Amino acid sequence: MSEINDLYQEVILDHNKSPRNFGELQTKNRCAHGHNPLCGDQIDIQLDIDSDNIIKDIKFTGEGCAISKASASLLTTMVKGKTVEEAKQMFDKFHHVVTMPVDEEPDMAELGKLAVFSGVREFPARVKCASLAWHTMIDAIDEKDEC
Repeated sequence: MSEINDLYQEVILDHNKSPRNFGELQTKNRCAHGHNPLCGDQIDIQLDIDSDNIIKDIKFTGEGCAISKASASLLTTMVKGKTVEEAKQMFDKFHHVVTMPVDEEPDMAELGKLAVFSGVREFPARVKCASLAWHTMIDAIDEKDEC
């Protein structure tokens, strides 16, 4: 299991060092700002959702710890091209894996890339870091903020 944890840690560090989809989105019709007061993480999510409810593009900006930034980076790679409903289903899977009891074993095959965050549940203070971008994406989809 240690090799898998090492691999997951490498993925998180890679997404932190070289975040995907980081920057301002030129054409956006949804956005939201997220803030984690516990550690100071701040994330802005910008989306371009077309008339068929497909996420044509997504980007993020902000400052945060490695887990927060890696989570935002991975999130953007996973939901781009998906429908809003598919993105919400991914949120549900993600939220479940980071909040499930430590003594339960997550279904790694079902999680896919999200499995890299399965260890976060062992550190309750880090759950908010990992889920910040995801909650912010939902706020943007639900148009909680104005762009």
